[in-house]
Amino acid sequence: MPKEKMIKYMGESSNFIGILLAFIMGAFAAGPLYAAFPVGAMLLRKGASIKNVMIFTGTWAACKVPMLLIEVSLLGAKFTIVRLVVEMIGIILVAEIISRVINDEDRNLIYENAKKL
Repeated sequence: MPKEKMIKYMGESSNFIGILLAFIMGAFAAGPLYAAFPVGAMLLRKGASIKNVMIFTGTWAACKVPMLLIEVSLLGAKFTIVRLVVEMIGIILVAEIISRVINDEDRNLIYENAKKL
């Protein structure tokens, strides 16, 4: 994906669209959690916001579709939906708080380190 599109859809000003794309990408990603970090670095290099990358990695860790299907069959749909909603809210809140607390110097350092990977 070209950098301009990534900035448009997942950059600092993407708002709801960026959050939605981060959730979709994290939920349908394949592989173990440690594979999410190189993908997150690539997203940062392409211009995605730190908040959206944190939502992506949080979703990858906690809300993957295959895991949800197993959870529905073992624990029931009501429990799974409640857990999913609570986790989605928690992931967004944590990402928002961290993105607001982080200062410009640290933000620039994160983007610079992502370029080195």
